[in-house]
This record gives sequence, C-alpha cells and structure tokens, in this order.
Amino acid sequence: MAKSASKKTPRRQTGNPYTVFVSHATADKWIAKRICDAIEQTGAATFRDDRDIEGGDSIPDKIRTQLLQASELLVLMTPNSVNRPWVLLEIGAFWGRKGNSRIVPVLYLVDVSNIPEHIASIKAVHLNDLDAYLDGLQNRVS
Repeated sequence: MAKSASKKTPRRQTGNPYTVFVSHATADKWIAKRICDAIEQTGAATFRDDRDIEGGDSIPDKIRTQLLQASELLVLMTPNSVNRPWVLLEIGAFWGRKGNSRIVPVLYLVDVSNIPEHIASIKAVHLNDLDAYLDGLQNRVS
C-alpha cells in the first residue's frame, strides 16, 4: 500500500506572511533543513526548493514566484554552493527586485574571500553565529 504524500508548501504561520527563502546547494540539504527548523522557531515561514516544489511544478516558475514573495533571502554559502548556477541566479533575482531585499549570506567552511563578489559586499553570518541572525529575524517577524 502506498503512503499518502504530504503536501509540501512553504511553512507559514497563519496571519504571518514573513517568509525566508533559503537558497542552498543540494549537497547541503541537511544543513538547510536545520536552518529552516531554526528559522521557523522564530515564527517566520521558509521556502526550500527541495521540500516545497512538487512533481509537475515548473521549477523556474515556482522559484521566481517564491523569490518575489519572500521577505528575505538566506544564502547558505559552502564549498558546494559558491559557484552553483541556481544559487547565483537566486541571489541575482532577489537582489534585482524592487523594495527591501535583505540578503543574508551564511558561511560554512568558506571565507568571504571565496564567495562571489556581488554577495561578498554584504555582511555575512558564520553558521556558528546563526543565533545572532535568528535574534534579528525574530525582531523583524514580530
């Protein structure tokens, strides 16, 4: 007997539209999951492509829609993601939209000098200091 599939949608708190789009390389999915769990504890919703895009969805369309709706973009920068085309595309698409476009690079096993120049100018958070980011996020969500 087949298991019933659970609907995979961005985790949203009722009445709270604040959403963090979590950009990451597929190889870093385990870390991205832990970050999403921590973000959701602040009351914010998260979008993660590997969880929230269903079979049959247009991947580019779904990502574009979620980037336009997201309140901020968290980019997990690791040796796996620093030059991944999709990660770079998501950064550029989010950066290019109008309005407040908070982009938060989270560094894990990379130095600022190793990440693309257009994101290296943004104050990054080291994964070990994620709690400081979460405190600031809690204030933005409230």
